Amino acid sequence: MRNITGFISYGQETVWPYTTLVLCHSGTVRAMYDMQELIHGPNDIACILPGHMHCPLECSEDCNVTIFVLSQGLHKALWFHHFSHDAFKFNFAPTCHLTPEQAKHIMALADQVEIIANHTETELPHRKEMLLAILSIGHEFLNLYRREQDKDWEKQRDAQLFSRFSELVVEHFRESREVKFYAKLLDLSPKHFSKIITDAAGMSPSDWIEQYVVVQAKMMLSTQPLTVKEIAYRLGFDESASFCRFFKRVAGVTPREFIKLK
Repeated sequence: MRNITGFISYGQETVWPYTTLVLCHSGTVRAMYDMQELIHGPNDIACILPGHMHCPLECSEDCNVTIFVLSQGLHKALWFHHFSHDAFKFNFAPTCHLTPEQAKHIMALADQVEIIANHTETELPHRKEMLLAILSIGHEFLNLYRREQDKDWEKQRDAQLFSRFSELVVEHFRESREVKFYAKLLDLSPKHFSKIITDAAGMSPSDWIEQYVVVQAKMMLSTQPLTVKEIAYRLGFDESASFCRFFKRVAGVTPREFIKLK
């Protein structure tokens, strides 16, 4: 999607199931990513990975961005390739600043993807393989640009731990909301783990997990024809009463009150 000058809604947190890249050509975009406020300017590219929270807050009048959305199938196929391991950095810090020349390279690859995507598999029997080949090139170049930007990343152990923690929450939040569960997965004591995450994210791991679950719940309450009981079950709660108490404590309103507000 090219020449986007604004977003459909602002101030609404969502958890997008697709890999999404936003390349800013002009102006600025202010947004929240995993409860961190970020500002994207010209030649900034934001890589929003599946399962992470994001929320557009504001766009300048001269804002112009290109948005790339990668299907779940292509995303999974890409991760089967043997790429460099710099992509995990986008879990913690989704924005990479490109030079004008680097931005042109990314758009040139996007042009090729668009040409192939506009043909059917009947017309191009190897359409998926062609798309994967170009996306693989783009993936590697984006990792290269990120490495050049983050030369001291290896020294930022706390940021790396938070990146891994956020991945684990996406994977296991239905299974557990306990801090000690995630501390054990990372081979850390709960106390030490809590300090690291709080320093890196500006909030405790418990608060982070709870906010993530509430965002998931709000999305289901807003977009899916499910009962509160069904949503509670899908989010890993044993009963709807415990889910309602949890939602009221974190969100400030009950699930039914939230639906009425929407």
